[in-house]
Amino acid sequence: MSVAVPVAEFEVAAFLKTLTGRPGIYKMLNEKGEIIYIGKAKNLKNRVSSYFRTQSASPKQQAMIAQLASIEVMVTNSEGEALLLESQLVKRFMPRYNICLRDDKSYPYIFISTEQDFPRITFHRGAKKKKGQYFGPYPSAGAVKETLKLLQKIFPVRQCEDSYYRNRTRPCLQHQIKRCTAPCVDLIDTSNYAVDVENSILFLEGNGELLIDRLIEKMENASAALDFEKAADFRDQIARLRLILEKHFVHGERGDVDIVACATRAGVACVQVFFIRKGQNLGNKLFFPKLSDQDEPGKILQAFIAQYYLDKTVPYELIVSHEPEEVGLLAEVLAAYAKHAVTITSKVRGERQKWLQMTLVNAEHSLQSKLADRQGIYARFLSLQEELGCRELPKRLECFDISHTQGDQTVASCVVFDREGPVKSAYRRFNIEGVTPGDDYAAIHQAVARRYKRLKQGEHEAPDILFIDGGKGQVAEAKKALADLEINNVMIVGVSKGPDRKAGMEKLLLTDQSQPLDVTPGASGLLLIQHIRDEAHRFAITGHRQRRGKTKKQSVLEDIAGLGPKRRQLLLKQFGGLQGVAGASADALASVAGISKDLAQRIYEQFHNPNGH
Repeated sequence: MSVAVPVAEFEVAAFLKTLTGRPGIYKMLNEKGEIIYIGKAKNLKNRVSSYFRTQSASPKQQAMIAQLASIEVMVTNSEGEALLLESQLVKRFMPRYNICLRDDKSYPYIFISTEQDFPRITFHRGAKKKKGQYFGPYPSAGAVKETLKLLQKIFPVRQCEDSYYRNRTRPCLQHQIKRCTAPCVDLIDTSNYAVDVENSILFLEGNGELLIDRLIEKMENASAALDFEKAADFRDQIARLRLILEKHFVHGERGDVDIVACATRAGVACVQVFFIRKGQNLGNKLFFPKLSDQDEPGKILQAFIAQYYLDKTVPYELIVSHEPEEVGLLAEVLAAYAKHAVTITSKVRGERQKWLQMTLVNAEHSLQSKLADRQGIYARFLSLQEELGCRELPKRLECFDISHTQGDQTVASCVVFDREGPVKSAYRRFNIEGVTPGDDYAAIHQAVARRYKRLKQGEHEAPDILFIDGGKGQVAEAKKALADLEINNVMIVGVSKGPDRKAGMEKLLLTDQSQPLDVTPGASGLLLIQHIRDEAHRFAITGHRQRRGKTKKQSVLEDIAGLGPKRRQLLLKQFGGLQGVAGASADALASVAGISKDLAQRIYEQFHNPNGH
């Protein structure tokens, strides 16, 4: 049950008397109804009361209370349940005064389709719905691709799509370079292929030494049988495996362990995680949690671990650089979620101490780079202020660009930068409709109008400077679009290509000046303009390619009335792809469940008599 109480309308003492001593979470809201902080408590009455004891309140707490307009309280059955709810709500609402984990993408796995006669090994991300075995999670797509590449060199298990595999009539290039045994054309039987699959699984499970022992035995047997060519193949496999094991396996470790280290400085935190699964080092990943204050590493790791692991695979052990504030409760909740014991420790020795130290050093180096980069961007903002003559230092920049192919499938992009660099969560694309193909002026007008109509609705904040990739015409249309919306406090700057379209030679156009702006050659502010313009260009081209690709991929089956997505998929599966459907007779098509004779005839005519002649 949730209860909202406006702070401004009641006496604090009276409000605190209404609070329960049970566990739960509390949400603090400002006058706009925005959640500015979410916390959990073992005893709601005691925890919330602590914010109103002015003597013990921290500067952060005082700042929150100054903005407070209402409080919402939700009672839970236990402190562990409150911790789960808190982490979920913080990830959802990203309150200003909480420590928030920004990167929350699902992590990739390696998947082996062991249910098939000739299994496929491949990259996987998302829900684990397919039947087979999953290995991971890996810290990045790059780590998965590197592992797949290594595996293919040692054990030639197919990695091609099933649709590609089913329609082969001769071996592909992968077979020619000895990275696939071509099961698609029956060049290997299921029993021999299964050996390569089993070896791949042993490798991914961390049983590298056992795998090498087996290969040595096979090499010796082949040599004894005077099959020296086969023995040489086993020898080469063993050599490659040895090399990989030296690089990727952690000495003395056979379990699932994550090493988590936190470094902080100047109000910025860096969390570095190294992933070890089945004794194999799968790589590392960096996180920069959003902070509202100079928080201690233990508090940061408490928030990080709760938000990061409570919807992912949890290892049996976490080795941390600083002990979280409520380490016992955190381990208990993770264990209940993962359905196995979870240990969180900061006191390790020997090899584990070396790993932890290595992770901490990496975190500190990454933090140093982040701070240096942030200072560099801030200096560019100062230079931009000087070059454009802004009264105040700009906080937010936006840039628009247009991409199309001879006027077809036009896409506009809008990218956003603040004083820390690109704000990718605020990027937007617009599919341009209803304008003359190739009319960039109309496209800019439509994109700007659509973007800032949402600004009027309060969906996002206004930029200090709006950059338009284009000349006077595009700038004029952007100005007109803003004027129609009665937005007059945004500075518009056109960025036109310079002589020979060389970087660094761009001309800056202002709406109230007939001539390009006279800027200092080589000024760092120009580098910032190039960066945001290039990012807008990249984002627009990517969107255009995706839109064009979707159009090209539309199947002719989509034009057939009465043939919905499920039936289309069923047809493609039954006949092994579009080519099989095109070659099928009307009777064969009608044999598929859900396809009537009339519909089968229409499908047949779509391929054999598409124009009705």
